[in-house]
Amino acid sequence: MVAVLAGSMALLAGLILLLLPLLASELSRPRDSAWGAVALLLGLDLVTTAERLRGAPMLGVLCGGLLVLRLGSEVGRSRWRQLSSEEQQRLSSAERWRSSLAQASAALLALVEGSGKVLAGLGAWIAARRRTPVVTKRWVRPESPSVAESQPPGPPSPAEEADEVVEVASFAEVEDLLRDAEASGAADPPGAEAGETG
Repeated sequence: MVAVLAGSMALLAGLILLLLPLLASELSRPRDSAWGAVALLLGLDLVTTAERLRGAPMLGVLCGGLLVLRLGSEVGRSRWRQLSSEEQQRLSSAERWRSSLAQASAALLALVEGSGKVLAGLGAWIAARRRTPVVTKRWVRPESPSVAESQPPGPPSPAEEADEVVEVASFAEVEDLLRDAEASGAADPPGAEAGETG
């Protein structure tokens, strides 16, 4: 229970140190954000491992927390003393804190919007990567029906006749087919049809 309480206090102190440049820039120093991150890590560690801290380790955590609290108060007081009387009066006014909170909320809103845009762009990029490429095959277009209907059907060409498959059961049938093909080739010379139509 004590470790959870100390961890919560460390988390709060780390958050205050991180937000100090936004809320009270007069009191902040260049490395405050790094120390705020360290305090956040300490608080997270104390909260998540609270059940393991019993006995002497818990006493060490309490003593360390008290030392950090004492040193933090000393640093805060020395920074307050370094301010001029005008800055001290301005820091104690409610108007100053309202403007600081407005600036902090605007910065937080800009951060949320920027991260939303980044996540949307990342999601679109991942979706484009996952999309399988579309493979399109280009087929030869068949002859249009109007062209096919305009030509009258004629006798099959020798190439079409050669494409016909005839099943045979014996060599005698093959010889008969060859004789028939030779006879039809001799009976119809190639220019005979052309002469009749012309």
